[in-house]
Amino acid sequence: MPSPTFTPGTNLAMKIPRATYDRTVAFYRDVLGFEVAEVVDSGAPTVSASHTVRFGAVTLWLDRVDNYTGPELWLEVRTDDLAAARGRLAEAGIEPCDEVEPLEGQGETSHWIANPAGVIHLLAGNG
Repeated sequence: MPSPTFTPGTNLAMKIPRATYDRTVAFYRDVLGFEVAEVVDSGAPTVSASHTVRFGAVTLWLDRVDNYTGPELWLEVRTDDLAAARGRLAEAGIEPCDEVEPLEGQGETSHWIANPAGVIHLLAGNG
């Protein structure tokens, strides 16, 4: 089996409960003075509102998820060979958990996975 290459992605997502979402957006925009932009349609059916924050070379997505009771941080990992990456992860006991947030093209271009601590990662092909 080919050995895939993994690299950090340029997207982080903070999943935020409704009760603290507006204050969190204001923190990055008004307190820290970061560039914050509202996203009209994130394309994620579980997300009811979204903003992006320029976080250096990274985009931090602030996503309001109304049924969450606490925040979660989601990360992105990129790979040059999605099929080989799935195989390598399966060998390590890591299986896709695509049900966490359905995305267009999922399975062909990306998968959701969780690390052993339960932190969600988008595993995306470089193509």
